[in-house]
Amino acid sequence: MMADKRDKGGAAVVSVGAGMSPMEMMQSPRDDGDEAIAGGATMRTAETLLRLLPMGLCIVALVVMLKDSQINDFGSLSYSNLGAFRYLVHANGICAGYSLLSAVVAAVPRPSTMSRAWTFFLLDQVLTYIILAAGAVSVEVVYLAYKGDEAITWSKACISFGGFCQKATASLAITFVVVLCYATLSLISSYRLFSKYDAPPLSHHSKGLEIASFHG
Repeated sequence: MMADKRDKGGAAVVSVGAGMSPMEMMQSPRDDGDEAIAGGATMRTAETLLRLLPMGLCIVALVVMLKDSQINDFGSLSYSNLGAFRYLVHANGICAGYSLLSAVVAAVPRPSTMSRAWTFFLLDQVLTYIILAAGAVSVEVVYLAYKGDEAITWSKACISFGGFCQKATASLAITFVVVLCYATLSLISSYRLFSKYDAPPLSHHSKGLEIASFHG
């Protein structure tokens, strides 16, 4: 690369690229653009897969809970007999549907607008709290089923319905993996939203502020 340096009116003017061919001059900007496009596609693919993961987990947790019933000499017990488990099934179904829909939207290459960032942020937050609440309520029920509570005359149901409790525990464990996935998605959507806002400017009066120091 050759540089031509001349003086014009006392100012130094540097002419760069005098010996560069047109192909060499065009190569660098094009490479930067290709890298940006490739990086955006990689991030979009990663987010799409991360949003599809909770869908599969929610379906598995939902199916395990739907099949959770047991009949023996002590009677019959099904997930439908407990409101917390019914809520867990509904929450997993809602989250599975949202995960599929959000994955489809995230896979489409579109510019990240403010309205889209706010939509993902709010929905990710809402779904995270829905599945977290369902898991928390179900944990209490499973704990009572294993340990019982004499104060409220709740017997240890897992002694008689061990298979039922094992399936409920498995569904609950998968649900908390879903909670972790949604917590990660909430962090990502939060970062994308708030990174669009500029930092507040410093006040001119801040230069004259004095910090008092107190000595004991």
